[in-house]
Amino acid sequence: MEGMWKEISVEAVKLGLNLLAAILIFILGKWAAKIVSKFSEGMMTKAKVNHTLASFTKNIVYYGLLIFVAIAALNKVGIETNSFVALVGAAGLAVGFALQGSLANFAAGVMIIFFQPFQVGDTIEAAGAIGKVEEIQIFNTVLLGEGNKLIIIPNGKLTADKIVVSLPQMTKPEI
Repeated sequence: MEGMWKEISVEAVKLGLNLLAAILIFILGKWAAKIVSKFSEGMMTKAKVNHTLASFTKNIVYYGLLIFVAIAALNKVGIETNSFVALVGAAGLAVGFALQGSLANFAAGVMIIFFQPFQVGDTIEAAGAIGKVEEIQIFNTVLLGEGNKLIIIPNGKLTADKIVVSLPQMTKPEI
């Protein structure tokens, strides 16, 4: 009987130390994820990347690292994490398929922000609409059309077709 209690106490101490280590991994990992995500946002802001994209990237980095940290902490406690990793992968794939159109618009929005074929304030003709660019968002672009009508065009449609940008009138230099 005494041997059984000794074995139980050894296992309890081992489990307690693993639990303490898991909590420490989670706390330090969460802290590190916050620092890395803020650093990525800061670097993107310093590089003059659109604020919306910088903020979005910060959140993606933070939650991606947090998932990794949570799996590492669960693994330290002794919970088998292979199924969690497979579940996260399958969920990512399912979300990717479900948001296929939105992801295409997001990618097109990133291209518009990086390559800047037009800017806020430009008058453009694209995707069958004409208007002044009011806002370039991550998934769509907002134009102000004739008669003060707001025209919202998905970024995927903008980049899939030609874009005509009306340049300001320039005067010819006199010779």
